[in-house]
Amino acid sequence: MIRIAIAEDDPPCAAQLERYIGDYGRETGQTFQITRYDNGEDLVERYRAEFDLILMDVEMPFMDGMTAAEHIRRVDPEVIIVFVTNMAQYAIQGYSVNALDYILKPVSYFSFSQRLGRALRYVRKKEGAFLMVAVKGGTIKLEVDSIFYIERLGRQLMFHTRAGIHASTATLQQVEESLEGKGFARCNKGYLVNLQYVSGIQDGCAIVRGDKLLISRGRRGPFLEALTDYMGGAAR
Repeated sequence: MIRIAIAEDDPPCAAQLERYIGDYGRETGQTFQITRYDNGEDLVERYRAEFDLILMDVEMPFMDGMTAAEHIRRVDPEVIIVFVTNMAQYAIQGYSVNALDYILKPVSYFSFSQRLGRALRYVRKKEGAFLMVAVKGGTIKLEVDSIFYIERLGRQLMFHTRAGIHASTATLQQVEESLEGKGFARCNKGYLVNLQYVSGIQDGCAIVRGDKLLISRGRRGPFLEALTDYMGGAAR
């Protein structure tokens, strides 16, 4: 499912964009989750790094789209931003906030579908590079390569990452399924390890960024096999 935010202060225009997204989804078989905001200020105040794409008007009350995009880029450098505007000169300003594209008003479905298709191609390129993680009060977006290992601690998961430790309400099985094929393996029932950070095996433990993670007897064979396969693939 593709998560899209629409920030547009004109209700008819916002409704049109939402309708176009629905039409595009029916034509292509894709599903979308849409969240609407009436202005840039509301988007920034409530923003969580959980969207794949933001369609944003430039001229809005309280906070214009360009200013809102600057705030968003400080917390989410990866989200795709497409401006919807009636002034083409804003397209040049959009480069300062790494906007992908712009759509001119009045918006025709043909033009919109072309721009949306282009944006979604970029979204698909980013899929797999990030993991949406359920946390208390919402979700966060973690870069997969930044995760050292995931620890089950009681009813929570602790994501050990470059940026620190994040507590999640997800289950280890859910996360393991999401990370399948991305170089992760369980060393025991309570740890899911990013194999690229395993620096060695010592005293029956995997050494991950200086931490010793016990390799259980039942997981030893599959874990070492996965590690060997990963190291062999990385060497090729």
